[in-house]
Amino acid sequence: MFTGIITGLGRIIDSRALGSDASHGKQLTIETPAGYLDDVQLGDSIALNGACMTVTTFDAAAGRFTIDISHESLDKTAGLSEPGPVNLEKAMRANDRLGGHLVSGHVDGIGRVTHFAPVGESWELRIETPRELARFIAYKGSITVNGVSLTVNRVIDGATGCELSINLIPHTLENTTLGTLAAGRRVNLEIDLIARYVERMLTAPKAG
Repeated sequence: MFTGIITGLGRIIDSRALGSDASHGKQLTIETPAGYLDDVQLGDSIALNGACMTVTTFDAAAGRFTIDISHESLDKTAGLSEPGPVNLEKAMRANDRLGGHLVSGHVDGIGRVTHFAPVGESWELRIETPRELARFIAYKGSITVNGVSLTVNRVIDGATGCELSINLIPHTLENTTLGTLAAGRRVNLEIDLIARYVERMLTAPKAG
C-alpha cells in the first residue's frame, strides 16, 4: 500500500528482455538518489510511476535496484518500457503519515495529457481519461497520476470518457517527474480506492 507522496526521483538506466520474445517481459535497472536504498530489503515493494513492483536485486552503495516487469504490466502502463525518469515511492509502514490518499499501486488505466500550461504560480494539467474510469472521478476527489496523489479541480464528461483538470504547485513540479509532461504524453492513472468499493457496493447483486 502507498500514499501517493513521492519519496524519490529515479531513472530507468537499463531495460533488457527476460526471454527470447516480448511475452517474457523485461528486467529494469533503476538508479536512485544517494541513500534511498539504505532501508530497502530484497522483496520490498517500490512503486514506479504508480505501478507497484518487487525489488529483485539491489546495491545500496551504488544506488541501484532491479525489478522484473511482465509483458502484461508493460502493456497496461506508460513510461516503464524504456530508460527515463520515474517517480519512486516505497511501500508505507503501519505508523507512517497518510499524507496523500490510499493508493494500491495497481494502475487502472492510461490517460493522455491534453493541456499543460502555467496559471499564475501554478500549472494546470488536463488529462483525458478512458471511458471506464470516468464514473470514478469526481470534483475535489483524489486521483493518482504517475504515482502522485492529486486533487481533481474540474471534470468535463464526454462521449469517450472525461477530461479532468488538476493544479500543480511548484513543489510538486520540482519533486516529481510531472514537470516534464507535455500535451500528448501518456500517464498512469489509479482511481480512488474508496470509489472503487463504493461502486461495487452499489452495483453488486443483493443476496437473497
